[in-house]
Amino acid sequence: MFRFREGIFAFTFAVLAGIAAAQGATSYPGVGRNATPKEVAAWNIDVRPDFKGLPSGSGSVAKGQDVWEGKCASCHGIFGESGSVFSPLVGGTTVEDIRTGRVAALTGTSYPGRTTLMKVSTLSTIWDYINRAMPWTAPKSLSTEEVYAVTAFLLNLGGIVPDDYVLSDKNIAEVQKRMPNRNGMLKQHALWPGREFGTVSIKSDTKNGTCMKDCAAAVNVVSSIPDHARNAHGNLAEQNRSVGAQHGVDTTRPEAQSGVAVLTAAQVLPETQPIPLAVAGSSKADKARGDSKAEIALAQKNGCTACHAVDKKILGPSFQDISKKHAGKADYLAGKIKSGGSGVWGPIPMPAQSLGEEDLKTLADWLAFGPLK
Repeated sequence: MFRFREGIFAFTFAVLAGIAAAQGATSYPGVGRNATPKEVAAWNIDVRPDFKGLPSGSGSVAKGQDVWEGKCASCHGIFGESGSVFSPLVGGTTVEDIRTGRVAALTGTSYPGRTTLMKVSTLSTIWDYINRAMPWTAPKSLSTEEVYAVTAFLLNLGGIVPDDYVLSDKNIAEVQKRMPNRNGMLKQHALWPGREFGTVSIKSDTKNGTCMKDCAAAVNVVSSIPDHARNAHGNLAEQNRSVGAQHGVDTTRPEAQSGVAVLTAAQVLPETQPIPLAVAGSSKADKARGDSKAEIALAQKNGCTACHAVDKKILGPSFQDISKKHAGKADYLAGKIKSGGSGVWGPIPMPAQSLGEEDLKTLADWLAFGPLK
């Protein structure tokens, strides 16, 4: 009897302990568990600008050169000048930049390009990136000593530390004071608690308000496939999923029939506004006609006057020139307005227009039979 009660007590205690452990481990019962300290430590490897998170260790410039030539130079060049793929790491900084903490070449055009040592302001960024992402073929494979050494060698290439320098967690803050662009980054913002890095204010550096009136029209940027390449790799409409925002166009049909939009002139030049009616109708030709105001108003309503004027070329030809070139061709003009295209009057494309049939016929007849004198 005693053994039975002892067994029941042990079983109950084990169940209660398991429940307590499960409740303490997660707020989602039955889903996952708390990470162990070792697991957290394996992922928690970031190094902050104040060097919190930097592991103890050191590495010399000489050691860094050996590691660099064996694991880094194939991508970044022997002297950090890089090859044809990656941007150079070293160059563009001077002794004066190291003294002032601002890279002068960043504000001019004297140096071709922007190197890493020109742009980066915190040494922790370099150490952290090498530690977590390099070498490209085997990220996180470098030892702590190798990361310190490679960082020291890179700094030596930039003239920031001498040839015999040994970089360590004990002196890295002093090296930070020699970074060429250490004063080139704004810290007064709300992206992180700026006060802990010695700044006075943590307010946001942007003060934009919501646009409530006279807002610019949204620009819909789309792409177009040249006729000679439309179906070069098969029908795109059949190569995309039927769900989501990305749908391929039917490249077996011409652009005007496949529903592909082309950048309008107003989208290419957002500041282009429709020509006011008074301006569009103030030309001598319009006044001579005396009956074009209704058609011009219709053209303005449909966005035509963003690119066309009555008697002068804007982005597209004038209505007068169109009338002269295609006099009497109302059906042709209606088709061109509806389908759009480019190449007749120049390289700027006119998109396919979706105006109603009545408006389309009115504008085509006006352009075809005028007269626009």
